[in-house]
Amino acid sequence: MEKKNVRKSKKIKRSKRVSSKISNNRDRMQLVVFRSNRHIYGQILDINTGDTITGVSSDSLEDKKDKKGKTDISFKAGEELAKKAKDKKIEEVVFNRMKFKYHGRVKAFAEGARKGGLKF
Repeated sequence: MEKKNVRKSKKIKRSKRVSSKISNNRDRMQLVVFRSNRHIYGQILDINTGDTITGVSSDSLEDKKDKKGKTDISFKAGEELAKKAKDKKIEEVVFNRMKFKYHGRVKAFAEGARKGGLKF
């Protein structure tokens, strides 16, 4: 029981730390990442208006059968989101990973977005 509370408190601390850094950068767009057990989702939001500019999910990728594993698919999804952002003339964003550790699939998604041309 106590182990569960420790994990929950670490997620809350991580979430507060990330959100405090994001609230200081309200002049740039925000790249939000959500990771489920099967898929990874990314959206670019306008922080001031709350509008979604563009988004991508690993579920909607056509060539995901070529990749091996969720981490490779996450990298490809990051590249795809960067490509869509470039089409909308967005080059700089603030990376919002919410409560997730910068590790594994979230890290692969961020590296794919950087390779695609987005700057964090």
